[in-house]
Amino acid sequence: MNIKLPRSLTLFLVVLFSAAVVSCATIDGAGQDIESAGEEIQEAAEGN
Repeated sequence: MNIKLPRSLTLFLVVLFSAAVVSCATIDGAGQDIESAGEEIQEAAEGN
């Protein structure tokens, strides 16, 4: 099965996929930062 897509659609899909991959990494990093900050606050509240 050979599907021929217009060049502009192919470029759009590549850009969309790239943005999705980058945003996942960014969200993951933000989640880790928020988790770390939450742990620090919890430790400070417990007096450790």
